[in-house]
Amino acid sequence: MTTHLSIARTLDRCTVLGPGTRAVVWVQGCPLRCHGCVASETLPFEGGTARPVAELADWLCGLSDVAGVTLSGGEPFSQAGALAALLDAVRARRPDFGAMAYSGFRYEALRRGDPDRRALLRRLDLLVDGPYVAARHGSLRWRGSENQRLIAIGDRYAHVLAEPDASAGIELSVQADGSLSWAGVPPTPGFREGLEEQLAARGFVLHTQARRDG
Repeated sequence: MTTHLSIARTLDRCTVLGPGTRAVVWVQGCPLRCHGCVASETLPFEGGTARPVAELADWLCGLSDVAGVTLSGGEPFSQAGALAALLDAVRARRPDFGAMAYSGFRYEALRRGDPDRRALLRRLDLLVDGPYVAARHGSLRWRGSENQRLIAIGDRYAHVLAEPDASAGIELSVQADGSLSWAGVPPTPGFREGLEEQLAARGFVLHTQARRDG
């Protein structure tokens, strides 16, 4: 069993990457190369920080005011076994903890995947699937392009499929060292470049991590 995850970034609280207030884990490494990816720094499998699954489980269980976690990246299903173990460890202490994930792979392909991928899929409540396609960019809820689907797995989040399918926007965060970072799915293409230019003009440097669209 894999006992560590390669992590690009974590966020304690977020309201724009899934239902309610949730933690976010961005993993490092993705085999896909979607044109227009807004988090290209998470694509290489080199880099990231090795974090023990047990340590991440303790962190998530300590966030008493969040209802679940969103797994992004990078490609979560490239570290499926460790993420499945993480969700099991959290739910052993918090059985109602929700789980959502993004994947550049289609749901049908994940269902036919190796045992680790099927194990992670079984533990999810909500999935956004499919690669980001820049030519089909849309201002959609939690998704970057019109080909991507929001799929409820089980009943926990089934109700969100009937809610308005409009962009949830983005959130800016100020870190303890004064640096800025952001989370969310940009409602317009080219968002990251434009934001970085505007901040640079004002003397701010943006942390190089955000969720990728696909």
